[in-house]
Amino acid sequence: QVQLVESGGGLVQAGGSTILSCAASGSIFSISQMGWYRQAPGKQRGLVATIASARSTNYADSVKGRFTISRDNAKNTVYLQMNSLKPEDTAVYYCNVRAYSVFWGQGTQVTVSS
Repeated sequence: QVQLVESGGGLVQAGGSTILSCAASGSIFSISQMGWYRQAPGKQRGLVATIASARSTNYADSVKGRFTISRDNAKNTVYLQMNSLKPEDTAVYYCNVRAYSVFWGQGTQVTVSS
């Protein structure tokens, strides 16, 4: 099993920044890809960004140039630096880890006020 503990988020003004982190524990030897997804009210959960073990990254078009994903393999932690936030970034953000199976964090709310 892999356990994920998310932190960060909260209420941010439009144009502001915040950072999310997600620490993995458990069967972490098998982790390959780490990433973030988000779900806004009334919408499906969708990709924000992913980062592979070799640190190649993938971003949703809507966040390119504003968000940066990174990982610290020594700490088994993935980060999401979120800059130039917009009200449409308001959502619950979920950490995602792919190991021998797929694991999800509990979700953390990010609310961007206009």
